[in-house]
Amino acid sequence: MTTTYAVLSEGLEKRFGAVHALRGLDLAVATGTVCGILGPNGAGKTTAVRLLTTLLRPDAGSARIAGHDLVREAAAVRRRIGVTGQYASVDGDLTGRQNLRLFARLHRVRGPAERAGELLDRFGLAEAADRPASTYSGGMRRRLDLAASLIRRPEVLFLDEPTTGLDPASRNLIREAVRDLTADGTTVLLTTQYLEEADQLAHDIALVDRGRVTHTGSPAQLKSLIGTHVEAVVADTDAMGRAAGVLDQLTGGQPSFDHERNAVGAVSRDATLTLPRLVRELDAAGVPLLDVSLRPPTLDDVFLRLTEDDKERVA
Repeated sequence: MTTTYAVLSEGLEKRFGAVHALRGLDLAVATGTVCGILGPNGAGKTTAVRLLTTLLRPDAGSARIAGHDLVREAAAVRRRIGVTGQYASVDGDLTGRQNLRLFARLHRVRGPAERAGELLDRFGLAEAADRPASTYSGGMRRRLDLAASLIRRPEVLFLDEPTTGLDPASRNLIREAVRDLTADGTTVLLTTQYLEEADQLAHDIALVDRGRVTHTGSPAQLKSLIGTHVEAVVADTDAMGRAAGVLDQLTGGQPSFDHERNAVGAVSRDATLTLPRLVRELDAAGVPLLDVSLRPPTLDDVFLRLTEDDKERVA
């Protein structure tokens, strides 16, 4: 198991007084993949990262990181991981180059100057390498922070919302770096507020809510749980009922109405439903169409639907 999974946790629990932050977290992350950790605010994502990086000790449960026990072999775990938190932790009084050389020396990396130069080039910071980090933009500081977390070539890299607040160009640079890392065999755990980012980068998604992993799977697998969004915009209000009847018959989903737009929508789990068939059926029912569409679900749809379903079950 430890050779197959870079991260494997079972039943991790953590309390902070009366707050039960983690309630039995089970997680399995295959080596050399990106696992996106998604969930609403307060779901336990950051607590999970802090536990798995040895910053907190679990109250119950167990985990192995890169083949080492999280509690009994914490020092070995720390030697094999890199961490980039939600806020850049570089020293603003030092230059970018000095920051990376310092991290290299602290971690006893051979050739600290060479390794610093390599990472400055990789993250597009070579021209600003000898400027104080306090003069860097937010995106540059985040890139420098990520470079520092890679100074030892970690086997497992934890990224806790690494692109929050960054401009699109900086986000793209970090995303490309993540792809390069997994291509080289590094395992990445990524928490992010940008669901399209998880969709682009993650091989698998773990949806965390109320301190547990509630759903797992690839982005495509999770989207298949939601179904295709079907919508028909009609020319007059009187036709909305007929359109709803057609959508109900074709999709089996409960139609919804947008009276301001004269639109009727539904969700279909029938993967064989096509746009031409939908148009033919609506036309046969005498529905005057202005527009019709089939839209595959996004991770935003998955997130909203599955977390809402969980809330309803608890209630």
